[in-house]
Amino acid sequence: MSEKYDVVIIGAGPAGYVAAIKAAQLGLNTACVEQWLDDKGKILLGGTCLNVGCIPSKALLDSSYKFAEARDHLGVHGISVEAATINVPAMIARKDNIVKQLTGGIAGLFQHNGVTAISGTGKVIAGAKVEVTDKDGNVQIIEAANIIVAAGSVPVHIPPAPLDNEYIIDSTGALDLTEVPGRLGIIGAGVIGLELGSVWGRLGSDVVMLEALEEFLPLVDAQIAKEAAKILKKQGLDIRLGARVTNAEVKDGAVEVSYSSAGSEHVETFDKLIVAVGRRPRSEELFTTDSGLTLDERGYIYVNDFCETEAPHVYAIGDIVRGPMLAHKGSEEGVMVAERIAGKQAQMNYDYIPGVIYTHPEVAGVGQTEQALKANGIDYKVGIFPFAASGRALASSEAEGMVKLIAHAETDRILGCHIVGPGAADLVQEVVIAMEFGSSAEDLALTVFAHPTLSEAVHEAALAVDGHAIHIANRKKRK
Repeated sequence: MSEKYDVVIIGAGPAGYVAAIKAAQLGLNTACVEQWLDDKGKILLGGTCLNVGCIPSKALLDSSYKFAEARDHLGVHGISVEAATINVPAMIARKDNIVKQLTGGIAGLFQHNGVTAISGTGKVIAGAKVEVTDKDGNVQIIEAANIIVAAGSVPVHIPPAPLDNEYIIDSTGALDLTEVPGRLGIIGAGVIGLELGSVWGRLGSDVVMLEALEEFLPLVDAQIAKEAAKILKKQGLDIRLGARVTNAEVKDGAVEVSYSSAGSEHVETFDKLIVAVGRRPRSEELFTTDSGLTLDERGYIYVNDFCETEAPHVYAIGDIVRGPMLAHKGSEEGVMVAERIAGKQAQMNYDYIPGVIYTHPEVAGVGQTEQALKANGIDYKVGIFPFAASGRALASSEAEGMVKLIAHAETDRILGCHIVGPGAADLVQEVVIAMEFGSSAEDLALTVFAHPTLSEAVHEAALAVDGHAIHIANRKKRK
């Protein structure tokens, strides 16, 4: 009989590996099962985020932006760069080295904290046990006092555009292109599509984005989404809303895409086509019917607010459960569950989880949007500050976008913050912290911010909530 563990985790992505490290730090005998292997057949930790998601995409976004800046934007600073070129294989190699460094770092943390890494595909079976099948088909049963399922998610595929992994690819394949496509089609103008479109558009691709929805970024504050669309289109992204793809096929070394829009049929030809219509939970073949786990109507494992499943001592976290598919959401769930297993009364606040789109400028938000507040009949007030009025933003030639702060009309408590602009991902975190402590807009307005900084835009937006902004003309407030 194999060793019995206090905690066995299925999946070593941001949710799983964080849960494993935290559980081990709390003195629990912990094992983590992961099915991914590197090109040498060795267990590969980090999941989608580190290997084919968050980290590699940000590496390419950074490289492509530096190239575009050198080619198009340094002249205003008096810097002349003649005939800037991009070495795509070198860019991809840099991305791969970053991934290798970080995944190797997790392996080192597992070793340091005493986490046992088990290579294979894990499945929850009856009796709170985990069945592990390795790459050679060998099966072992692992006993666990507690199980945490953190199996993650996979890209959604659509029948009209079947992948061939050469001309029609998903988000994973889009991270390993060896040359810049002349004309690039992207199905989906959500977070993934916009980030990938930004990478290859900066490098010279003619990017056309086909989005089935009529509304751009519907979960983002509508005013911020409108401003983001204006900026991204000015950068060259051809974003076509209400464009429903009906067929895609490879013809003569190119992809012919048919789509319907506004009652008309259209055909476009691309060198490459990226399918980026979202992700779904990887819940198939993850547990047996007698394990006690159940799925909801969207394929997520059913859990309560503490990530407990309907099976005793079995938890599920990350992309495999309800809520936004965000690495940081899964990581914090992993910490909460590990602490609860260890006997602590841990909980998680799902109201203040920030979301970010890493275009340039970035789009970030936390809390409620203006359209959601209107729909729910909640009275609110808004403060807006444009980066065009920020000295630091102007000095950096990064003056597009705005900060929007929303507060309750009576209590002044901050209800949401939404930003499109330079450093939005970091700026919104200031407001996340403020909201976590129940701050009012006045609390932020009374806080001293360093000058000159981009963060002053948050300060001015807080001042603007009550018409007290200093560096813009204040708008008349609603009566």
